[in-house]
Amino acid sequence: MKKFAAKAKAFAGKVKSKGSELMRPPCTIQFAFEGQDEKQEAPAYPLDEKKFPIFAREDEIKGAVRIQCNPGKRVEHQGIRLELVGQIELIYERTEYEFLSLSRDLEGPADLTDTATYSFDFGQADKRYESYFGNNIRLRYFLRITIVRSLKVNIVEEQDILVHVVEKAPTSNPPISMEVGIEDCLHIEFVYDKSRMTLSDVITGTISFHLVRLKVHYMEIAIVREETTGTGVDTYTETETIASFEIMDGIPVKAESVPLRIPLGGVPLTPTMKNVNNKFSVQYKLNLVLMDEKERRYFKRRDIVFYRDKVGSNDMSWSEWSKRKKDV
Repeated sequence: MKKFAAKAKAFAGKVKSKGSELMRPPCTIQFAFEGQDEKQEAPAYPLDEKKFPIFAREDEIKGAVRIQCNPGKRVEHQGIRLELVGQIELIYERTEYEFLSLSRDLEGPADLTDTATYSFDFGQADKRYESYFGNNIRLRYFLRITIVRSLKVNIVEEQDILVHVVEKAPTSNPPISMEVGIEDCLHIEFVYDKSRMTLSDVITGTISFHLVRLKVHYMEIAIVREETTGTGVDTYTETETIASFEIMDGIPVKAESVPLRIPLGGVPLTPTMKNVNNKFSVQYKLNLVLMDEKERRYFKRRDIVFYRDKVGSNDMSWSEWSKRKKDV
């Protein structure tokens, strides 16, 4: 019985090995972009280790793709096609919408037996939207190469890129004034110096306590992101608190004023995005939270707009941002 079990195990190992060999693609594909060494890179999500090259709206997308056949392998194909795709994915709907699709034929029917390199040039393309990777929405730009085979499954490989859209500083940037009041108990005024900020800006302002009969023990400001898709009765909103900052831990007194300074560098922000391709919006709120001695919570929320002032801004690592957050 033991010998049978050992043989069965060995046979299973051989089958697994052969199966893995059969599933293994007959070639490897690598993308290289012109000027890649000078380009900044960033992950799609803050905790991801894999990084992708960043392109500005006006940058040209060109380079080369290298296909290398595995030793002893030959790839018979009916043509090789390369596409540049801009795509919006609504995750909860499980739907995808393409807003950009450019295609180039790299080669006609032939056989690949060794290594082949193909140049590509999509020019500036129409990169009007910022890349976005959220909880329910993804806006991707990627290259997709397809090796078309007649009797076998096509070989397909994708390479993501990130697009950063730079905006000019607003000509008008009024302050945000926000009051929190409970009749005959509490009157606090918040003034934020700006209503539009860059991704690496600093939130500055003043907190003034005009009336304090309620014992406020704790106060924080949170940055809340709202992803909205659909319209009317089909509207769906995903809300996430992406950062919170304790601004007071103790009991304030009447007529006290507290300066406010919160650096945003490294906070995982994106630009505010309104009605992108008629599919989604991303908006931000400043959420004030007060807690009294009986642990009752009071909330006040105001809109704030973020914009990108340079390519690659705000790309501090997650660990660096966490340390800075503790030091605030």
